[in-house]
Amino acid sequence: MRYPQGGGLTAERQQSREELRLRAAERFARGEGSTAIARDLRVSVRSVQRWRHAWAGGGPRSLRSQGPASLPRLNEKQFAQLEAELAKGPAAHGWEDQRWTLGRVKTVIGRRFHLTYTIQGVRKLLVRNGWSCQVPARRAMERDDDAVRVGQGGVALRGRLAAARGAWLVFEDEAGFSMTPSQAKTWSRRGRTRVVRVRGRSRRRISIAALTCYKPDHRSRLIYRLRRDDGDRDGRKSFSWRDYRDLLIAAHQQLDGPIVLIWDNLNVRKAAGLREFAEARDWLTIYYLPPYAPDLNPVEGIWSLLRRGRLSNVAFSTPEHLAQTVRRGLRHIQYRSHLLDGCLTETGLTIRPT
Repeated sequence: MRYPQGGGLTAERQQSREELRLRAAERFARGEGSTAIARDLRVSVRSVQRWRHAWAGGGPRSLRSQGPASLPRLNEKQFAQLEAELAKGPAAHGWEDQRWTLGRVKTVIGRRFHLTYTIQGVRKLLVRNGWSCQVPARRAMERDDDAVRVGQGGVALRGRLAAARGAWLVFEDEAGFSMTPSQAKTWSRRGRTRVVRVRGRSRRRISIAALTCYKPDHRSRLIYRLRRDDGDRDGRKSFSWRDYRDLLIAAHQQLDGPIVLIWDNLNVRKAAGLREFAEARDWLTIYYLPPYAPDLNPVEGIWSLLRRGRLSNVAFSTPEHLAQTVRRGLRHIQYRSHLLDGCLTETGLTIRPT
């Protein structure tokens, strides 16, 4: 049997498929039915029937793999060159936006290698070489990737410092949630898009300041505080430096140990009162993340879990309903330390005892 080039099967999968066909051939010789063979081998009945037809005409030899029907038009070296061209981005090839479509990849192949591919041929070429259609991650244009790499090493160093001192490594971030919920996928009849009713004029929102706390050989912890918006247009909507001070004092009491705190460069976190408070506490050490580097903060994963979980597609009736749902979602995460560990793993950082 031959595999069409671009069928999506690697050499290992082709060999595994051949072994299945040969096992089926042995059962064909014993006169077993196609349904039983398909169930035991976990393949479709149609595939077994096709194998049986080939076996009846040529025996087990006809079920052996004979390789691809033709060699790929782009070899491995050429595809590596294509990947280098695609890594430059669409803007380097004359397109304004930053989307790689099958049509654009086809154009690059034609310009670079003078080969003509169909759209489906391009798709199979990319899939066969480990590519897929994805939603890209967004990064700020002001972000300095070199500084972020240095900062990532610095955060790892702070983690080793915290482990050596027997301290908790604590990350902090703040987020706001309104009564307009995040959207998530749901099942509905094809052609009838489900509608979620939400409040369109509500200005009420909830601000959350959260701490994710890590220490070797200890269960990861989540500590948070909520701040309700009372609807006053002239009032403060977010946390003040005194709120952060009280949160850190509560965290110190709960963790019962020194804290190495890492957070971003928000102005309120550099307030003079907060600096004086930190300098007067020997149990608190503060470091700052590089600018525009939320991917180094595990607390960002907490917000993602909330928006994709308890808060998605919920029609909030009152601000109290929103606050209650947020608390339930945070408690759900609090009691599951593996979720907190996963948020840390997503940043690429590790906490190891020294």
